[in-house]
Amino acid sequence: MGFKCGIVGLPNVGKSTLFNALTRTAAAQAANFPFCTIEPNVGEVSVPDERLEKIAKVAGSKEILPTRLSFVDIAGLVKGASKGEGLGNQFLANIREVDAIAYVLRCFENDDIVHVAGRVDPINDAEVVETELMIADMESLQKRIGGLEKKIRSNDKDAKVTLDLINRAIALLDEGRPARHVERSEDEEKLFRDLQLLTSKPALYVCNVDEADAADGNEMTAKVAEYAKAHDAIMVIVSAEIESQLAQLDEDEQKEYLDSLGLEEPGLNRVIRAGYELLGLQTYFTAGPKETRAWTITKGTKAPQAAGVIHTDFERGFIRAQTIAYDDFVTLGGEVAAKEAGKARDEGKEYIVKDGDVMMFKFNT
Repeated sequence: MGFKCGIVGLPNVGKSTLFNALTRTAAAQAANFPFCTIEPNVGEVSVPDERLEKIAKVAGSKEILPTRLSFVDIAGLVKGASKGEGLGNQFLANIREVDAIAYVLRCFENDDIVHVAGRVDPINDAEVVETELMIADMESLQKRIGGLEKKIRSNDKDAKVTLDLINRAIALLDEGRPARHVERSEDEEKLFRDLQLLTSKPALYVCNVDEADAADGNEMTAKVAEYAKAHDAIMVIVSAEIESQLAQLDEDEQKEYLDSLGLEEPGLNRVIRAGYELLGLQTYFTAGPKETRAWTITKGTKAPQAAGVIHTDFERGFIRAQTIAYDDFVTLGGEVAAKEAGKARDEGKEYIVKDGDVMMFKFNT
């Protein structure tokens, strides 16, 4: 399990260029005209984690298998998309399938690249895209009301809760606020997720800047940072131009190029970290002579469910999990040394897995 992040934005903001660079492919046609992405493109990348190599070295692993992240490049939306303008509703459906939405916002000036609105204004861009998603959500919710009212007359309790959630969501959308702000209890969460609202997805604002602003941003990114904070979202600064260059370099050349720009890491790393924070994700590891592997789970996941990410049989027959903290595993020199030092713990079904745990599961077949 990694996560699937949909990349959305107005045409000509650098969305497909960024996708190509992040996935190191040319699957999406990046061109200086609207609607160049006709079908949603999906690309997978390895999630960078420096802990993997250290664990693998200690464990003597022959292979290293990082966890994966999927990017979905969705065609550029325009004002009126929810009513069929531009490429219309077919692309709104693609957004429903992702875990989070990355809004790519143009935060650079370039007279050679035409902006669909005729001016560069990242806040307006964000509002145009989100407004279209909110309109689509509103229409989706209103269509459900009649059917739910019939179920309520038949004493369907879930229908009553769902209708209450819908009314809360509609009230919020009427105020121009996305559905992710709907207050709901833990018991209501599943029914809320089942509504599949576009604006219920966690939001990440990706500010696409030119090379000179990649390290510190600019006035436009500062405004986006304020906007993101006010909208319960996260902001990341990335230069699609730089990422495109990095995609063509080997590891040593990448480091040299980044150093010359005053950057410590590629934008991909920042996007992934922001996505993990947004979705409340973390990583645990398995390690042995054959392979060291990273596994992604949500924070708060208990040991049996973490085991189930590897295989459903592991969860179904879970007995216990030998658990060693990452620092102990690396510092002490592996599983045997950790056991001798009393740092290898047997954890049961109620254990909440921590980020960086190195685990071995025992289960009934």
